[in-house]
Amino acid sequence: MTDRFLDPGAIFAGWVGLGMALVLAIAFELIIPVQTVVFLLAPLMGVLIGAYANVRAERWRPRARVLANAVYAGMVTGIGISVLYVAIRLVFLYGDGGSLPDGTSLTCPTGPACTYARYVDAGQADELAELGITDGRTLEAAAWRELMTTGAGLIILTGVGGVVGGVARSLSAPRVRETPLLTKPGWDRT
Repeated sequence: MTDRFLDPGAIFAGWVGLGMALVLAIAFELIIPVQTVVFLLAPLMGVLIGAYANVRAERWRPRARVLANAVYAGMVTGIGISVLYVAIRLVFLYGDGGSLPDGTSLTCPTGPACTYARYVDAGQADELAELGITDGRTLEAAAWRELMTTGAGLIILTGVGGVVGGVARSLSAPRVRETPLLTKPGWDRT
């Protein structure tokens, strides 16, 4: 059924996009904790995977099919990076045991209460209070709201990037080849 709407190359590109999302999330959330880079790279990932879906499928026309391939690969990649981003952030929120870099530890139950205590220890209690965050429970609720918004933002950024990649591919002229890259008996490229 998916062969009617999507090319097998686009489905493969969706899997490649999930791998790309995994590498990006691990690299910029765990190894080098700079979450902003994830948001800067999300649209670029979408452009790459949207174009790649059609390169893999050897598709330039019809444009609707090119865009369907690109949107599929971009959305799969966007959902993947979103789920990974949110999951890693939640690990840090719920896994905070209060350990400090100097070897001491905060007195708090593991989870959002310790994260809140960490912010208070760093002198940010007044800033948090202005946002309505006064304890671990309100910090947890605020974190969930923020993560749902940022997760949706990552899906949108990557999906839009996928559309851009598909449009770019559909505007380029097909290259004539002596031998096709992918040959499969009965594979219709229309």
